[in-house]
Amino acid sequence: MSEEKIICNVCFRHCCLSEGETGFCRVRKNEGGENVSVNYGLLTSLALDPIEKKPLARFMSGSMILSVGSFGCNMRCPYCQNYEISQASLAESKVIRMSPEELVSAAERERPNGNMGIAFTYNEPSISFEFVRDTARLVKEAGMKTVLVTNGCVSLEVLREFLPWIDAMNVDLKGFTEDYYKWTGGDLSMVKAFIEESVKKGVHVEVTELILPGHNDSEEETEALAAFLAGLSPSIVLHITRSFPRWKELSFDPPSASTILKLCLAAMKHLKYVVPGNI
Repeated sequence: MSEEKIICNVCFRHCCLSEGETGFCRVRKNEGGENVSVNYGLLTSLALDPIEKKPLARFMSGSMILSVGSFGCNMRCPYCQNYEISQASLAESKVIRMSPEELVSAAERERPNGNMGIAFTYNEPSISFEFVRDTARLVKEAGMKTVLVTNGCVSLEVLREFLPWIDAMNVDLKGFTEDYYKWTGGDLSMVKAFIEESVKKGVHVEVTELILPGHNDSEEETEALAAFLAGLSPSIVLHITRSFPRWKELSFDPPSASTILKLCLAAMKHLKYVVPGNI
């Protein structure tokens, strides 16, 4: 058995893993000195959804997409909407195993129901980039589309492993300050670089900011976020979305519809397309 320790390069955490040890995300593992994904082909969720639910407002509107999720995440947002799977390990998850070929075949069978491809969503898919990459290649060969719903908190090296086969993505940009990202357990600069690289490579990018009262609901922060996106492309769609109590954040009142609309107006000083959510 190898005693070699490895440094995981998937995200900013750079977990140092001994043989058999799993990283912070509960997905990356040292097996014989190799950095492997323990959830390759292991699915916790499978559903045919409207593309607008990802949310994507300006990509193949009216289509359906086969949405798949696994378990694990490299962030710890206290308000996580899917914490039952994103914050779970393999031992805590009920899974089914599907190869990339089986998953693409399932997507093709749903074509008569309006399906146009596969969306990797629900937990954080980019930490399992090998499965995303291998499946997305086959999706492309089948003449369908691949969508990624992601926190964008992985290295450019990892992003480039699967980006050539991604058609569209929604990036959950939690807020626009380093302090907020410390609270959610992420890295703002890494997410900004992820978005910039994806736009540069011609991927259709939309961004969601989930608004939590007292944390990321100032007009100034929203306008700064919108200005950053507009500097990459003024056609990026920004979804400004109302949050609800979940997981560890159960005591706040959801932001009002008027707050969401006020923030949308601030963002529209820079962006063409701003969409209010959950109001």
